[in-house]
Amino acid sequence: MHDLVSSPPIISEQSTSVAPVSNRGRSAFTPMRLLGLAIGAVFAGPAVFVVWRTLRLGASLTEVLGEIPAPLWRTVQLAVLVSATTAILGTGLAWVTMRTDLPLRRAWRVVLVLPLVLPSFVGAAAFIAGLSPGGIIHDALGLVGLSPPRRFRGLGASWLVLSAFTYPYVMLPVMARIVSLRSSLEESGRLLGLSATRAFARITLPQLKPAILGGSLLVFLYTVSDFGAVQLLGYDTLTRVIYATRQTNRALSFASATVLLILALGIVALERSRRGRGGPDDRVAASTAPPVNLGWRAIPALAACGFVAVIGLFVPLLSLGTWARRGLADGRVSLADLIDPAISTATVAVTAAVLGVVVVLPIAISSIRRPHRISQVSSISVVVGFAIPGLVIALSLAVLTLNTPIFNRFYQTMGLLIVAYIIHFGSQALAGTETAVRAVPAGLRESSKLLEPGRFRRALRIDLPLMRPGLAAAGGLVMLSTIKELPITLLLSPIGFSTLSTNIWASYEEGFYAATGLASLVLVAMSAILTWILVLRPSEAVSS
Repeated sequence: MHDLVSSPPIISEQSTSVAPVSNRGRSAFTPMRLLGLAIGAVFAGPAVFVVWRTLRLGASLTEVLGEIPAPLWRTVQLAVLVSATTAILGTGLAWVTMRTDLPLRRAWRVVLVLPLVLPSFVGAAAFIAGLSPGGIIHDALGLVGLSPPRRFRGLGASWLVLSAFTYPYVMLPVMARIVSLRSSLEESGRLLGLSATRAFARITLPQLKPAILGGSLLVFLYTVSDFGAVQLLGYDTLTRVIYATRQTNRALSFASATVLLILALGIVALERSRRGRGGPDDRVAASTAPPVNLGWRAIPALAACGFVAVIGLFVPLLSLGTWARRGLADGRVSLADLIDPAISTATVAVTAAVLGVVVVLPIAISSIRRPHRISQVSSISVVVGFAIPGLVIALSLAVLTLNTPIFNRFYQTMGLLIVAYIIHFGSQALAGTETAVRAVPAGLRESSKLLEPGRFRRALRIDLPLMRPGLAAAGGLVMLSTIKELPITLLLSPIGFSTLSTNIWASYEEGFYAATGLASLVLVAMSAILTWILVLRPSEAVSS
């Protein structure tokens, strides 16, 4: 038993997969599925509220057909472009930093994840400032004889900015999946004459498909619900209709949110059908394998990583750093003012990450190990919450708590704030958690029952070590997203509670760019530390 637990299991080439357990003769309403249904019902609450308000307010069909189709089409265009780009980018970066001898690959794993933490409106503002006369991009292009674009607006600008800040949604789950893959299959392909590229395409890539699709789904849902970046870049999407009419024409605002919800349901259904009913992978083993030797290809690989880091992290940080330096030089801003917001941000982010993973874990286990329509309904209820703008979720929970005598005491409390974070970002936790559950081979689980009859001890000593990279990635996505969340924090946080993102928004709204830049730099630095300690180190411990 000690040997089985102390070192990650390696499944032999002749390992026989365990047949799925038949549901015939068993009740569909098992305790795990009932728990998943209850959790899914909580996640579905804001969506039900949106539909109910839409029906009650009764927007006219003429108004809906006149206002919604054009922004909806632009929303779909942008979301498809961004999700396709990030699927390629995130997968490639995950593989090159996890499976090759890329120089400084450990540092790249941290650096390439950090663009996720920048709020989209801050990233867009940094690009706009960088392209203006005197900006870092403007001056850099002038040094090489190029002139900056006169208009950084529209579909192209929105695609660039959102792709640069959302590809980690794909990269993190794929990294976690790569850690748990059995490298002997790829090595066998190399021995049979396949190049590293062809071995990746024909052997590794099919095994990464669930993680890629799950991450791409998150990017799609994030893009359709984004407002700040597309608003600054002048690209009119459906979220503009929701935000612009939320006070003047609530019927149209909620009708637009319902259309967004229907779009999300359709995309989730498509992703689930393309992913298939994949259960635990009996080809999984966390055996350590020598990294792929890049040779001369290390140069273009480094150039690609550097280019992505420059676009997604260093250009925004340099623009923000310019703002912060000017403020620090004349004493207008101080790091001491950001200590309490930084502590508050780290506290709620880590809490939401841990609880989010724990909450969705029963749904992930049920949908992967014993697939059933009930489990699928629960998982879809969790996933669609990410497509609903944070403002709508916050308003839904605020209306529910203020108008329900039992719950009104929870309005503007830390508990309700954490619940809102989990509902909004539960889909991110679910994507990584499903990857984690797949990392435990069914054959190993069946064998471990003979050696360890206790279910809890078996989960702790067998399942958890193999699931740790996926769980860490899932928690990391929730943590990084919570750190930068704004509408939910503004509407539901306790009185006097302040985070770095609310500081960034307040200073940006007031035109106090020095404070915006300094708070953004602190946010990125804190995110780097938390990402390394809580996300990447656990994965490296397993892979080593």
